[in-house]
Amino acid sequence: MTEMENDLAGIKVMVVDDSNTIRRSAEIFLAHSGCEVILATDGFDAMAKVIDYQPDIIFLDIVMPRLDGYQACMLIKKNPRYQSVPVIMLSSKSGLFDRARGRMVGSDEYLTKPFTKEALLDTVRKHTSKNRVPA
Repeated sequence: MTEMENDLAGIKVMVVDDSNTIRRSAEIFLAHSGCEVILATDGFDAMAKVIDYQPDIIFLDIVMPRLDGYQACMLIKKNPRYQSVPVIMLSSKSGLFDRARGRMVGSDEYLTKPFTKEALLDTVRKHTSKNRVPA
């Protein structure tokens, strides 16, 4: 494993998506880079796990049953303890309206599905590097 492939060691990444395929591919990409991966199937599942695991960054699908990504993002960002945690919205739609709505609920970025390994890892690097102290 190269230095670059393991440069995300120790970063806790939560992936919230009702698609098993998306969760699994994100988990593989992230685990290969040394991330600790937390998976959730919907917004309610995510809310409990955010408290339990305190992730460094959260990838949140928009369209999910029970509690959608916009609602979950808003709840996370309203909590003073978690409002500084970067939330990246995941969607198969790349429309301006969806991006704007994501911003309105406090998301930090928007990633279109299907994402590449590079896009996912670059997003993690971009949003967690400023919070990390070099070893």
